[in-house]
Amino acid sequence: MVRFILKRLGLALITLWLLSVIVFLLGQVLPADPARSILGPLAAPSAVHVLDHQLGVDKPVLTQYWNWISNFPGTSYQYQAPIGPILLPALLRSLKLGTFALIILVPLGIIGGVVSALNAGKPIDKTITIVGQSMLTVPEFVSGIVLIVVFAVELGWLPVTATAPPGSGFFTQLKYLILPVIPLVMVLFGYISRMARVGTVEALDSDYARTATLKGLPRGVVVRRHALRNSLLPTITVIATQTGYLIGGLVVVEVLFRYNGIGELTFNASTQHDIPMLEACVLTIGAFYMLVTLVADIGYSLLNPRIRLKAAE
Repeated sequence: MVRFILKRLGLALITLWLLSVIVFLLGQVLPADPARSILGPLAAPSAVHVLDHQLGVDKPVLTQYWNWISNFPGTSYQYQAPIGPILLPALLRSLKLGTFALIILVPLGIIGGVVSALNAGKPIDKTITIVGQSMLTVPEFVSGIVLIVVFAVELGWLPVTATAPPGSGFFTQLKYLILPVIPLVMVLFGYISRMARVGTVEALDSDYARTATLKGLPRGVVVRRHALRNSLLPTITVIATQTGYLIGGLVVVEVLFRYNGIGELTFNASTQHDIPMLEACVLTIGAFYMLVTLVADIGYSLLNPRIRLKAAE
């Protein structure tokens, strides 16, 4: 197990380094001039040139990369302040929103997939499948706008924004997060329920499940002890992938609901040409995504030792 984890960790570190190179190079090819973005369009060219030199953007690319990665996350052009104290609270707020969505999404998706598999071909199976696939086609900004109009504007049941007032209690904060969580659950439910259904159907059709049934074990015992453990293997990978999406793909939801998370921070950095902030946000999202994937690999190997033994060879 230790060898498996070390191997996966080494691959994750290599991937993270490659991601840092890609993010840095993409920042280099953006057309915006950092000094011009800071000083404004009316600044004199000489002042822009001096500030570019102070920022180090006129140095060789390798030197710029080393200066950036060695001083990560760096200083924001937009805020003229270190990025770390700005980025960390935004990441924690996004984690709170993403965790709330996962708490609702994962059990709902797994239960929907298992119920669909246990009733394969029946009306309830078709209903769950059609509903899940239909919600996949609705973008978050469409469902979010509909939710705002119906539940916030017309009915007045929930607040329009996702940002609770300072000092709000736990349940008050949850109330403010209900509307932005619903579009995330809607768009991801189909993926998880479909994978859970496929895995459960395959597990129920396996030899060990049929053998357990022939031995006289009740269907509920066969599902719990034999089918679920193996059917959840592909579902874990999907959940890990969608967890990364919840953190990195919150841009639309956070901007729509005015939530000060890393998604909105990334959007603002891109519109303000704040390259260091944009690079720091993207790299942080990538690092978190790889961490979640690593945890999923470990969980996958614990449920299926054959994967762990094969990968450690």
